[in-house]
Amino acid sequence: MSLLELGIPQVQLALDPLRDEPAVWGSTARVFAEKGIRIVSGMFATVGEDYSTLETIKATGGIVPDTTWEQNWKNLQQIVKIAAQLDLKLVTFHAGFLPHDPRDPAYAKLHERITRIADLFGGHGIDLGFETGQESADTLAMFLTQLGKPNVGVNFDPANMILYAKGDPIAALRTLRPWLKQCHIKDAVQAGVPGTWGQEVVTGSGQVAWQAFFETLAGTSYTGNLSIEREAGEQRAADIRAARDYLITLVS
Repeated sequence: MSLLELGIPQVQLALDPLRDEPAVWGSTARVFAEKGIRIVSGMFATVGEDYSTLETIKATGGIVPDTTWEQNWKNLQQIVKIAAQLDLKLVTFHAGFLPHDPRDPAYAKLHERITRIADLFGGHGIDLGFETGQESADTLAMFLTQLGKPNVGVNFDPANMILYAKGDPIAALRTLRPWLKQCHIKDAVQAGVPGTWGQEVVTGSGQVAWQAFFETLAGTSYTGNLSIEREAGEQRAADIRAARDYLITLVS
């Protein structure tokens, strides 16, 4: 099912396929333009991410691991050129688990790496959005405050706060609203066993308090996009359409 059939002529585009297989995906922008589809933002993945368990993604996620940093940095220098060619103003990613203690040696390392990435993308007039969930909202807010880069903010995903058991999504939204760059629309239910993954579900059927979410969002100066994300299930296109219909009913 296509975006046009879903009634959503806008998309957040994964940029890694354009980098990995330009012969296959290099014409994406032209094809989308011909179909009237607008690319509102991009995203990239980092090397070696393993989402098998919460512990494996903590060890392998984002730009935290030293073993994959050089390859990630090399990839990012290609990604930023692709994003600039697409005239994107926002690219999002999972930075990895940010240490909650600034005295942690990994904190300074991540500060330096993210500063380099921010300057790389900022040089092309592109903002960055950290995907939420892998740390608490307070930890992320503290990191962003100390980072002090206007082009770096948050791609707020309320479901991830539940999936990673990192706090109430609405409280997190209130904490992070000064840094909102984009919002993901995704829903979830918390894990039955502490230390394990929660479960992603169709938007409107989980534990995200969507009415409170939009009321909170309305109280900010947010003018970014709402990007429906569905990473689980056997009928993702139908679930995306259900999410769209649910949001239209809720907002209206």
